Amino acid sequence: MGHLIGEKLYKEKIMLKRLISPLLFLLFAWFIVTSTDAKTIIAGIAIFLIGMHYMENGFKLFSGGVLETVLEKFTRTTPKAIGTGFLATSVVQSSSLVSVIVISFLSAELIGLTQAVGVVFGSNIGTTTTAWLVSSLGLKIKIAHYALPMLIFGVIMGFSKHNTYKGVGSVLIGLGFIFLGIAYMKEGFETLKEGLDLAEYAMAGYLGIFVYILFGAVATVVIQSSSATMAIIITALATGQIDYISALSLAIGANVGTTVTAILGSLTSNKNGKRLAVAHLIFNIITAAAAVALIYQLKDLVDFLAPLLYISETNDAMKLALFHTIFNVLGVLLVAPFIKPLVRFLETLFCYKHEERGQPKYLTSEVMEIPASAIEALRKETIHLYDKSLEAAVHAMNLHRTEIYSDTDIDVVVEQSVSQIDIDIDKIYQQDIKNLYSAIIHYSSLAQAHLDAEGNNRIYELRLTARNIIEIVKDVRELQKNLNHFKKIKHNYMINEYNKLRSELVTILRRVQEIREEDDEDESAVLTQIEVLKEKTKDSEIALTKNIDTLIRENMIDSQMASSLINDVGFTHSICKKLLNSAVILWIRDYEVKELGDEYEG
Repeated sequence: MGHLIGEKLYKEKIMLKRLISPLLFLLFAWFIVTSTDAKTIIAGIAIFLIGMHYMENGFKLFSGGVLETVLEKFTRTTPKAIGTGFLATSVVQSSSLVSVIVISFLSAELIGLTQAVGVVFGSNIGTTTTAWLVSSLGLKIKIAHYALPMLIFGVIMGFSKHNTYKGVGSVLIGLGFIFLGIAYMKEGFETLKEGLDLAEYAMAGYLGIFVYILFGAVATVVIQSSSATMAIIITALATGQIDYISALSLAIGANVGTTVTAILGSLTSNKNGKRLAVAHLIFNIITAAAAVALIYQLKDLVDFLAPLLYISETNDAMKLALFHTIFNVLGVLLVAPFIKPLVRFLETLFCYKHEERGQPKYLTSEVMEIPASAIEALRKETIHLYDKSLEAAVHAMNLHRTEIYSDTDIDVVVEQSVSQIDIDIDKIYQQDIKNLYSAIIHYSSLAQAHLDAEGNNRIYELRLTARNIIEIVKDVRELQKNLNHFKKIKHNYMINEYNKLRSELVTILRRVQEIREEDDEDESAVLTQIEVLKEKTKDSEIALTKNIDTLIRENMIDSQMASSLINDVGFTHSICKKLLNSAVILWIRDYEVKELGDEYEG
């Protein structure tokens, strides 16, 4: 009975949700249609947001990877990371774009958590440039006149086939819409003031400050853009709809609101994205607390600095932009000295003891949107697949990686590894390796939509390498059956031949590991050594085949044993070749050297 009541309540709840959403939308639509002033302001906000979207997409195309390169190379120290975050956000006018790139780089381990936190702190200062843009250009001149030419030329350039021109066109369209949005908001607030003066409802003291902080935070969460919220605040202040202190409180609230936006965005992200959202939360809470505690002192500081920056005493809009910058800089000054302890704390968060088997470590949909991080994440995930597969393959051959990579003589390693290791390679393949390979295929397909021809070639190479690694596991599975069979029946001649095959594999595995660990090696020389090793494996295959003929003639093995051994010699040679090819793709970073290797292969 209770179960039926619960099910009925659940169905009623679903029905209620389905009814409420359309009703709220209709109510909002009615409000917009009946209120001319509100309609103009909300249209301005919508147009402004469209402009931000176009600018973000434009810079993605226009930068051609320059922004990613800057964020990767100029974040080595905390001051550089903060400075780079500030400059990048100031230029692209999109903290969300910078955050996406930073989270992508963090997931692909192109930058560390300390660097990422520094960039986010700098990005917070960079967002204040929107306030300067709106207060200095948006309110002083009739920017709507400049918006139309920008839109016209932006659309014309958008038809270009060249990404750079398309990107510039998108940026122009974005600026045009931003300028139009500001003009509409200003017009709406000016018209609204004739019928309703919101400044009359301003509350004095800290109660008013906290109420307006709440309004600013809610507005930012709803609009999902602190830049748009600041544009609304500045235009409302310039038209006298709100007083100066209320505007300062709303600006603090906008900063707090970005934290909620970052947290919501991180819910679908990996652990690094979540850690960065927590860092953002801590930074904004400390910054907001300091700004509230010192709001009147900061107001006095703005009044003191304004004349020095040629800001008139009556220009509250530009003074608000100055306040917005000062309290964000204050937040960085307060938190930056404690970045290392903060990072140590963040690294203790979201550490899952039991991660699901066969799940990727570096791949997310967000990472695939940024070309540089997509390629690196797929490379590292392929290495992850290599490590998982190699562990299974080595154990299937009754060997241990610690012994393979030791300084012990190869023949000694093989002779001492006599105990059979109980491993179900089919089970490991199905539960772990296959899922990981499927993830690489899936995410590489997503990445290809954002890559140029060269990037797509690299993705193709990584997919081919992942397939080769999977085939190594399948080849080893065939070897394992015969190796354990002849060990079980204690056929010494066959055991001896299989030991030769295992020695061949250990030789290649050692060299591949050396290539992986030696970062300073001459890559051209390494490639030459790999080609020499490939030739040696061919010679070894011929020698082993000849030896099989000798064993047959001397009646040491029968024809069925010989056929099994010949097949396994082929499998071993195939494994060795695939291991060496994988080493070229995964650990030779110079693309021209790789192309030289392709010529050798051809």
